[in-house]
This record gives sequence, structure tokens and C-alpha cells, in this order.
Amino acid sequence: MEEMKTTAAEETEETVADAKADKAEKKKAKKAEAELAAMQKKLDEAVEAQKACEDKYLRMMAEYDNFRKRSVKEKEGVYADAYADCIANLLPILDNLDRAGKSDNFEAVKKGLELTEKAFLDAMNKMGVSEIETKIFDPNLHNAVMHVEDETLGEGEIVEVFQKGYIKGEKVIRYAMVKVAN
Repeated sequence: MEEMKTTAAEETEETVADAKADKAEKKKAKKAEAELAAMQKKLDEAVEAQKACEDKYLRMMAEYDNFRKRSVKEKEGVYADAYADCIANLLPILDNLDRAGKSDNFEAVKKGLELTEKAFLDAMNKMGVSEIETKIFDPNLHNAVMHVEDETLGEGEIVEVFQKGYIKGEKVIRYAMVKVAN
């Protein structure tokens, strides 16, 4: 009988131990499930963040592409506008020359040409173009095509202008063609 008691006690102890082990395993399983759920939540958040970054990147690339296309179009437009403005300033001069060509009166044509030249110079001034000064030779502004030795003239003095030069700001449009002394 004692053997039975021992066996029953052992069985009870085993049952209690098994119950504790099951409880510990259940606790471990719940802990693992909680960790798994936390990890899944972090993964879902990371995937959402990655999708948001990808969307932001794609939008930024599309925006840059639109900016680039718009910039090219504006650049072409600026050039066309500047060209049109320049031509618009010169058209009245062409009209005056056309009228002068149709006239039979020499004095009227001469006076018309003088007025046309004045109108042309006014148009050039409106565009910021000015005539290059031709007193002292400057290789950055003048093209010396002839040289003369004359003791009455100073070093590098311009004696004669064969063709006027023009400048806009710092940019030389056409160099003045000159004869230089000494």
C-alpha cells in the first residue's frame, strides 16, 4: 500500500511538474508570440516607411524632370524674345530706307539717310550697344590693319578709322578697324 502511495505521490508530483512545465511552455509561447507580433509590427512600419520614401523619391524625380523641361523651354523663349525685341528696334530703320529708295528728290533722300542713321544709332543705344572710342589703340577693342610712323603723333594714337567698332557692356560685337601711329 505504501508502494501505491508512493506511486500516487510520484504521479501527483509528476502531474504537478508537468503542469508547471506546461505553464512555463505556455508562458514562453505567449512571450514568443508577443515578440513575433512586435517584430511583425516593426516590419509593417518599416515597409510603410519604405513605401513612403519610394513615393517621395518618385515624386521628386517627376518634379525635377518637369523643372528641367520647363527650364529648357524658358531658355528658348528668352532667346526668341530677345531676338524679336532686337528686330523690332531695327524695323523702323528698314522702313525709312525703303521710303528713301522710292524718292526721286536727291536732297530729300540725303536728309532721309541722315535721319535714318540717327534712328539706327538711337535703336542701338536702346539695346545698350555703343560705338567703341577710337583715340588710343587698345588691342582688346581695336584691330590695327595699318601702321604709320609720324613723329607729330603720340605712341599708339589712332590716325584713321576704317570701320567703326561696337560694344555691348563688356562684350565686343565688332572690333574697330584702325590705322595706328608709331
